[in-house]
Amino acid sequence: MAHKVGIIGGDGIGPEVIAEGLKVIDAAGIELDTVDYDLGGSRYLKDGTVLDDATIDEWRGLDALYLGAVGTPDVPPGVIERGLLLKMRFALDLYINRRPFVAPDGSHDFIVIRENTEGTYAGEGGFLRHGTPHEIATQGSVNTRHGVERCVRYAFGLARSRPRKHLTLVHKTNVLTFAGDLWERTFNEVAADFPDVDTAYNHVDAACIYFVQSPEQYDVIVTDNLFGDILTDLGGAVSGGIGFASSANLNPEGVSMFEPVHGSAPDIAGQDKANPTAAVLSGAMMLDHLGETDAADRIRAACADTESLVGSTVEVGDLIASRL
Repeated sequence: MAHKVGIIGGDGIGPEVIAEGLKVIDAAGIELDTVDYDLGGSRYLKDGTVLDDATIDEWRGLDALYLGAVGTPDVPPGVIERGLLLKMRFALDLYINRRPFVAPDGSHDFIVIRENTEGTYAGEGGFLRHGTPHEIATQGSVNTRHGVERCVRYAFGLARSRPRKHLTLVHKTNVLTFAGDLWERTFNEVAADFPDVDTAYNHVDAACIYFVQSPEQYDVIVTDNLFGDILTDLGGAVSGGIGFASSANLNPEGVSMFEPVHGSAPDIAGQDKANPTAAVLSGAMMLDHLGETDAADRIRAACADTESLVGSTVEVGDLIASRL
């Protein structure tokens, strides 16, 4: 039976790269029953729609969501990010952001697990005396034991499933003493349930250095929402470029969303220049989630020789599909 998947092509290069991802999934022999959703900056400019509750309710009946990219220069910053992407995360409880990285030479790989619904992105804060010389802005970081523990447990389970069985907590416990204490205590307590997993701790600033100088030391990393947002973009840069960076926004108990992380790139939209590999690899992650692990593995193998994946958007998609 075909998997029912919501398609959000979005803006800029989003529809272009998702088209190639769907082409590759089809070439891998997987049938999808797709439902298209016109959402993003362009839709907002047409009629003011960002994301309504009825659409979210409809998504709960799907098997997965596959998103290209959203955002246009004509929409003020934050409208689509908070009104669509963050609303989607919170409403569907997509509490795990999973980002895999492979070295360009294929010598090593690592995975960052980012808590995806709390921290500084939870929206706690506000203004006082807005627009005056004495303006005050606060932005709190919300960290719950429940939210931290379910993320940490997921990361330990993932580390246990991998050959190295190693998990690194990344935070800033020497300065962020309250949130850092909660994360560190939770991490250490959960570690007792996974005695076969080796552990380590890095401050986030040190981790930024190690990502560049010695990323091979990492296996699985778990971190909070803000630090994970920064580290994962750095991971994309050191592993061959953001055009190869895939991601999964997971609710292991519900519908999940899969997207490349390169953004809508309006400067090259419609020019057949965008690298679709990140979207293709995000599609492979979606297939993993749907239980189609053999097809997912074959797609990843077809994308492994990154140096040969050159050409136009369509040409790269065709090349990957031909290898299947």
